[in-house]
Amino acid sequence: MTTARTASRTRTTSESSIELELNLDGTGESTINTSVPFFDHMLTAFAKHSLTDLRITATGDTHIDVHHTVEDTAIVLGQAIREALGDKTGISRYGDALVPLDEALAQAVVDISGRPFLVHTGEPAGFEMHLIGGHFTGSMVRHTFEALAFHAGLTMHVTLLGGRDPHHIAEAEYKAVARAFRQAKALDPLVVGVPSTKGAL
Repeated sequence: MTTARTASRTRTTSESSIELELNLDGTGESTINTSVPFFDHMLTAFAKHSLTDLRITATGDTHIDVHHTVEDTAIVLGQAIREALGDKTGISRYGDALVPLDEALAQAVVDISGRPFLVHTGEPAGFEMHLIGGHFTGSMVRHTFEALAFHAGLTMHVTLLGGRDPHHIAEAEYKAVARAFRQAKALDPLVVGVPSTKGAL
């Protein structure tokens, strides 16, 4: 009998309050309210394309900046993913994806390695300063991936191969990460134990 790969996490600081539930073996259903609308849009896309059921409620000092709320939510998401993966028995471990969104094209490669590492390249000069939706700066994309990789124990390579519109760039990157993670977390019936010569991930 397969153990449910679910997790529930909370995090409260002077800057934000996060409540999160996830199911790695879901269908991509989500209910997300982080008080940062574009981030909600990206997390909804992540849930849908990774086939992860996700429930998130977050509040924070967005009157100052969205940074704290976005980063803290990504931290909790990473922690929940790590918990839900358990000992990683039977997972595929690796995943890769190429995702277009109109003129934008992003590639993501994910290794559920237990060794946090992010390589993130290709975004055009000035992207990190651009306001998307009037509130979400392009720099938040990298902050999300950094927090996710570190707290979930993932090695992630995210490369923007092309793109012009900041919304399209961000969305293609989030969707590429989601699709790669979907492959990596999938249970492979041919895998016996943990897919590592070390015997642990």
